[in-house]
Amino acid sequence: MNIINSIINDFSEDEKREFISYLKKKNRRGDVKNLTLFKAISLGKAIETAEKIYGKSSKNAFHALCNRLQNNLIDFVASKSFSSETSEEMEIMKLLLASRIFFEHKNNKVAFKTLLKAEKKALELDLYSILNEIYTTKIQYAHLNSNLVLSEIFEDSEKNALNFQRKFQLNMAYASIKNKIKFEKGNPASEIITQVFSDFNIEIAETLTYKSLFQLMNLTSTAAKLQSDYNNISTLMEDIYGILKNKKTILAEKHLFYHIEILHLMAVASFRNKQFKKSEDFIAQMEDEMLKRNRIYFKLFQEKLTLIKAMNLNYTGRANEAIGLLEKFKGNSAEMSLSLCTFLFQQHRFNEAYQIFKEFSHSDIWFEKKNGWIWVLKKSIIEILILIELDKLDLVFSRLNSFKRKFNKRLKEIGEERVLTFMGFVNNYYENPKMITSEKFKNKVETSFVWIGAEREDIFVMSFYAWLKSKMEKKNLYETTLELVM
Repeated sequence: MNIINSIINDFSEDEKREFISYLKKKNRRGDVKNLTLFKAISLGKAIETAEKIYGKSSKNAFHALCNRLQNNLIDFVASKSFSSETSEEMEIMKLLLASRIFFEHKNNKVAFKTLLKAEKKALELDLYSILNEIYTTKIQYAHLNSNLVLSEIFEDSEKNALNFQRKFQLNMAYASIKNKIKFEKGNPASEIITQVFSDFNIEIAETLTYKSLFQLMNLTSTAAKLQSDYNNISTLMEDIYGILKNKKTILAEKHLFYHIEILHLMAVASFRNKQFKKSEDFIAQMEDEMLKRNRIYFKLFQEKLTLIKAMNLNYTGRANEAIGLLEKFKGNSAEMSLSLCTFLFQQHRFNEAYQIFKEFSHSDIWFEKKNGWIWVLKKSIIEILILIELDKLDLVFSRLNSFKRKFNKRLKEIGEERVLTFMGFVNNYYENPKMITSEKFKNKVETSFVWIGAEREDIFVMSFYAWLKSKMEKKNLYETTLELVM
């Protein structure tokens, strides 16, 4: 039942309607118990469904029904994914499958032509695992084509096997990096990556494929996000980007999806390091790339583009433009909503911010699964600050206690006790607002935080501190924020 709930919770309202239609078409008889069960679970009434469906407990029948519904859900997700998949990899897989069908039907000329097309596309994209299947098929039917030289196919296959092994080694290195980032909390991401690559005798150089370099950059950025330390990885990100730029322009065209992702990662890293002009340059390049190939990826990246645009606008003194941009966005995005909530909060529009906040209808567990625990952490902090500004006494203390239970251990594990210190001061302020302007309180704040310098400090860390500083100095929150980050 947990698996069923998990799958259904991921469905949008449109997907739920699609699944109901899918079930109706699949049901061969008048039995609609699976539909009844699905609708009940969607409404959160799964506990009572056994009795409602069968009129009695009937555990075995209910268990079998749950299994059938689970299998139908998995089939629906798989078929929907396959039918909507438009990536180059899937197109090549379809060509390979088609060639094998042609061979089975003795249509050899078309089969070899289709297989050759698949091979050419796979070579362009360095798809070694798919190429392995292509060469296996080619070897199997080589005797049907006198123009093929078997020794050349063997040579191509062996060369591909070496490339596949190299790629597999890279995957092991990536897995090791992820593991170390998770469990070796004190070590900076750049040091971990450099050490692991050294252990695997891998050099960060042009010999790495376009996709491999993207994976490395994405991994580096993810680690920086978890550690709230984009400054430490900036040199490594620039090095990887430099290698990517030196590769042929044609590769960026062929790997358009990854190229857009790379530009977004660079835009975000530049923004987090308060290099706003550089971030805006990457945003402009990203938008240009999104328009290519008849805007095939525009919709996919529109949310990311809008969000990073709004971030740069807000932190360069153009808050109203940033708010307007987010308000115009069509779509249900928790990331966008939280950013809009934050921007409104910085403009002292607390009631509006709180109204948006109340629209977060899912649990923190659900949001963590979708957006990560760092996002949930930021959401919890901004909620407490909004509640303080609105003077909702009971809710403030409730949320502060909940914050300690949820995040104390995790924050200590990654060495971010500063957040706990900050929340302690937040609590002190709410209990005694007058004390915050005293010299004693200011001195305590100054000596309690370990700062790494304005240029190196993360922009979001500074944004939260700006709230405390604005209270101590009796200044406007947004103006204080800009003073700190610009």
